[in-house]
This record gives sequence, C-alpha cells and structure tokens, in this order.
Amino acid sequence: MSNETMIAAGKNKVLDIEKIRNDFPILNRMVKGHPLVYFDNAATSQKPAAVIDALVHYYTHLNANVHRGIHTLAEEATADFEATRDAIRGFINAAHREEIIYTKGTTEGINLVAYTWGRQNLQEGDEIIISGMEHHSNIVPWQIVCEEKKALLKVIPVTDKGELDMEAFEALISEKTKLVAIVHISNALGTINPIKTIIDAAHRNGALVLVDGAQSSMHLDIDVQALDCDFFALSAHKMFGPTGSGALYGKKHILEAMPVFNGGGEMIKEVRFEKTTYNELPYKFEAGTPNIADFVAFKPAIEYINTLGKESIRRHEDALLSYATERVKEIDGLKIIGEADEKASVLSFVIDGVHPQDIGILLDNKGIAVRTGHHCAEPLMNRFCIPGTIRASFAVYNTLEEVDKLAEGLKKAIKVLR
Repeated sequence: MSNETMIAAGKNKVLDIEKIRNDFPILNRMVKGHPLVYFDNAATSQKPAAVIDALVHYYTHLNANVHRGIHTLAEEATADFEATRDAIRGFINAAHREEIIYTKGTTEGINLVAYTWGRQNLQEGDEIIISGMEHHSNIVPWQIVCEEKKALLKVIPVTDKGELDMEAFEALISEKTKLVAIVHISNALGTINPIKTIIDAAHRNGALVLVDGAQSSMHLDIDVQALDCDFFALSAHKMFGPTGSGALYGKKHILEAMPVFNGGGEMIKEVRFEKTTYNELPYKFEAGTPNIADFVAFKPAIEYINTLGKESIRRHEDALLSYATERVKEIDGLKIIGEADEKASVLSFVIDGVHPQDIGILLDNKGIAVRTGHHCAEPLMNRFCIPGTIRASFAVYNTLEEVDKLAEGLKKAIKVLR
C-alpha cells in the first residue's frame, strides 16, 4: 500500500487512510468541479458518519428534554447525554465526572472562568498572564475582567521562531500573579507550548492555570491530573464532533467555591422569591435546556479518536506536516510563519507580493480549502508585522497526494497573481 494511504503508527499498527476517509461523507463531494481537499481542520474538523448518525438517531428516536423527566424518552435521552460526560472525563483523565462542565465550546469555558472565578477573586493590582499567541477568546474576556477589577494583564512575548519566550515568562510571574491563561497549541502557528513547565512555575507562585485546549485536545494525549492544570477548556467541533458543544474541566474544590454563571432551570435546587439555593456540580453551571443532540453526538466522536489512537493520529499528521513543509519550501518568496521545534499539524505562511486572501480564493477554485487572515490571533499577526497568513491545517483523513495538490495549486496561483 502506498505512503499516501497508509502511514506507520506504532510497532505493529498502521492506519488505513483510505478506509478512514470513507468514514467522512463530506470528503466525497466536489467543489467547483474538483474533489474537495480540506485543509481547514484547525478551524473545524469534518464529521465521521458515526457522529452524523448519532445526531439523526437522537432526533428520530430520543428527542426529549433531559433530567427530571420520568417518561421513557426523557430517561433514555438523559442516559445518553450523561454518558458523554463520562466519556470526556476519561478522555482527559479528570478525577471526577462532576469536574466536567458542559459548555458551547472553548470560548464559553474561558468566559465562564473569567466572569465567575475572575470577578470573585481578582482585586486591584492583581495580575493575569496570557501569551502573545492567544486566540481572541483567551484575550478579550481577561481584558474585560481586568478593566472591571483594575487588575493588570501581562503578555508573554513570542520569539521569531514562534515560540514563547520562557525567560520573559519567568520574569513576568510573581506573587501578584493570580492566573495564567495559556494556549496549549497555537491555532495560528501550530506551536506546542511547554504547558507543564508553565503550570509548575505558576503554582510555585500561588497562581492558578487555565489551559486553552481547543487544538491540543485533538492532537495530544491530555491528562489533566498529570498536568495539574486548574482549568482546561475544549471544543467538540475540533475533535470530529458537532459544533456548539464542548467542556470546561475544573478542579472540584475550585469549581465548588466559584459563583454561578447563568441563572435558570437545572442550576437550582430550590427557588423562593426570598432566596434561591443552587445545584451541585456540574449542574450549577449548566442553566437551561442544553444542546442535547450535539452532546449526545460528541461521545461517538471521542470513541472514534480513541479507536484510531492519538499516537497513530499524531504520527500521520506529523508526516503530513513534514512533507508539506518541504513542498512549500520549494516555492520562491514563500515564508513560513512559526517554525517552533515542537509543532502540531499547522502550516502557516506568507508569500511575497501576494495577499493571503487572493491565494485562498484561487485555491478554492481548485477545490482546496485553506484559511486566510489573522485566525482570531490579530496581536500575533501584528507581532510578525503581517496582516495575516495562509494556513493549511491537517487531519488524519488528509493524504500526501492532497499536499501535492496544495503545492501545485500555490505555484499556479502565484503565477496568476504576480
């Protein structure tokens, strides 16, 4: 079997990429007369049939509100809904299922911490540390809370290679630091940050750590107990799962001490006009009717990843990234942005004299989907003095043949634009 369809993934195991591709119905479609080449996986991954089938099954056979209902549909829907919580707990090795809070995704998880823990614990003069490669969702909530509480937001610089300046981080952190909110893998560069080192340094200074795991939850083995992070946020749609669903992990004792986030049904024990008492974890943070169908369908996405194995996925994605890096280096005037020693499957670059958006349009005409722009990391683009990049991000269903199409598509697009 060719290298394009089968990549070694362990001593006695290989991934049959063509078989995997058949699990994703959308990969069979044509775009503008060409087979789809989907390289926008850092924005959202495609969905296997098992996930799509789970959504259809819920609405066809289970559709009912969860919790409190005593009829059969409600009980079955609740069982499937809660089974996903157990799957997430196992996926990141949380100690307790009640440490898994359902959210709309990473963004809501970060906002939940900012607006509950942050407003409860920050005081004037306190400091929060983020990095220069954060997604906007891990910048803006902290700006809002810091302004409100008169706290100071500090930023870890990014080196020319696209790595965090760890010496600068050590100089920034102090007893004034109350929280470090840090991305595990940069969505714009693919850089894998030394998260354990950051967590240990923060804890030595008495600070908590929130990890943005939107990208890492798909690409790295996550063990929140081994990392010892205080919060970890993730999104289902980056992990072959549905949009609008995700989770926030928090250490149990910290979550218990935090005030509620939204008010409404489910997050209460008892409501009186005089006073309301709140529910136990995890439900005290889960007000209202949730996105039931998408949480039910999140479980088969996790099971799909577990079946393939993260090590196997990572080996294939690393092979794609390595090959793609070499292919684009053949192109005159192309500069890779982000050449960290430790990277996930993201290739971000600019081309002299060509706007990223123009490249994106011409690639789309060939059925090749890439992301162009600042990738919700505008301060990072400003650090490199560029308006944005062309970003190709790879998943397990991508092939070396598709990388070749990208390289040839880039060469042809450049000829048109120059």
